[in-house]
Amino acid sequence: MNRSSDSRMEAACSLLAKSKRRYVLYQLVDDRAAHIEDLVTQVAAWDAGEPVDRIDDETRQRTYVSLVHNHLPRLADYDIIDYDLRSGDIVLADGFEDIQPLLEQFRQTEEDPELRARPTL
Repeated sequence: MNRSSDSRMEAACSLLAKSKRRYVLYQLVDDRAAHIEDLVTQVAAWDAGEPVDRIDDETRQRTYVSLVHNHLPRLADYDIIDYDLRSGDIVLADGFEDIQPLLEQFRQTEEDPELRARPTL
């Protein structure tokens, strides 16, 4: 393995080390696209270990800020997603295919049984 592939692997592991980034990708896998509001609600629910209907506005807002100011830009920087905050649209980008096998390994080890039970990526 050369240094270039080492750094790519380190970047992929670093990206997927944060649960909110994994949750974003798990949600996007089914349709390859989502709206920010739907994504925020589902990510907040998985992060809190609560059903979607029990997520309050404050939790939703904290998750929104975290996604918009941290997680979505990082994923976009590596061409994993494309997003437009004006429209609220988020889609998987071509670079997702590079990390898909690693994301599947992460999914199989998630604590939440709902996440582990999701269809194979």
